[in-house]
Amino acid sequence: MLPAFLSDVLSFVFLGIYWNNHHHLLHATTRINGGIMWANLHLLFWLSLVPFVTGWLGENHGGSWPTALYGVVFLMAGLAYQILQHCIVASQGRGSWLATALGNDWKGKASLGSYAIALVLAFINQWVADALYVLVAIMWLVPDRRIERLTRQ
Repeated sequence: MLPAFLSDVLSFVFLGIYWNNHHHLLHATTRINGGIMWANLHLLFWLSLVPFVTGWLGENHGGSWPTALYGVVFLMAGLAYQILQHCIVASQGRGSWLATALGNDWKGKASLGSYAIALVLAFINQWVADALYVLVAIMWLVPDRRIERLTRQ
């Protein structure tokens, strides 16, 4: 049951997080192929829906469907980001330093799980669903230095 301005701020934070991590991911990529380009476009598609779901969530304070759809869009964006990472690692090889930097990506997996739980909880308790969305944002506000650390070496 986020007020309109808080859902705007949360969405802005999420987009900033994706922007920064996407920059680091592509900066660490040594070659691009068609699969990577399509995976990148897939991510862009889901992120392009953020303004719509943010507006709908802001107009319908505490509505189950807007809260759930907000989670669906971010779940799909997170999944698209995972697919993009997978395509890049597959292109560069499992032994590449990027694959090493990404490791098991516990934050990415925890984010997907949190989004999935939150979108179900949107129909039970919107406050808890919103709290999970905020928790994911807070988790990613701490910069992900895995790639940055290896690019400096």
